[in-house]
Amino acid sequence: MPKFFTALDKIKPAYDVVYKVFLFICKILLVADILITSYAVLGRYCQQLSRNVPALSFLSVITDPSWTEEMVLTAMSYMAVLSAALAIRRGAHIRMTAFDRYLPKKCIMILDVLADVAVLALGVIMLVVGWQYATTIGSRGTYVSLPTLSRFWMYFPVPLAGVAMIVFELESLFNNVKKFFVKEEEA
Repeated sequence: MPKFFTALDKIKPAYDVVYKVFLFICKILLVADILITSYAVLGRYCQQLSRNVPALSFLSVITDPSWTEEMVLTAMSYMAVLSAALAIRRGAHIRMTAFDRYLPKKCIMILDVLADVAVLALGVIMLVVGWQYATTIGSRGTYVSLPTLSRFWMYFPVPLAGVAMIVFELESLFNNVKKFFVKEEEA
């Protein structure tokens, strides 16, 4: 059985690449969020300043477009669900460990696998149901401030995060099942 796990361990670089891609997406979205928010705040400030100080009327060309709020909220929704998926890979999710020192190690290992299966099921549900919502409800509407942009993009973070959760949860499940067959010294 250890040969099986050794063979599957060779897939780890693929998980690393997927992790880095999703992390890069989150970073780009964070930068976009900051830039758009800064532009919106600057636009509001410049509009107010140009009204109150006639000598600064040239600042009135800097405006606060109506699309900024919807784009910031959309970027935040992508970051929220994708960063939650990234937390799965790092093992950074909140978990109850108060009883771990009182339970047998084998029981904790079983509970870890059970938790992995439950989160994997959630990832599948997010993928399937999220895709249905994105392609039905989302594709029927548009953003209020950007009528040419489909609301599909507002619903798409859920199935995208489902894919990321499935990928990272499969790795976690593999690592937790591996603990039953490979001693810690061998791993």
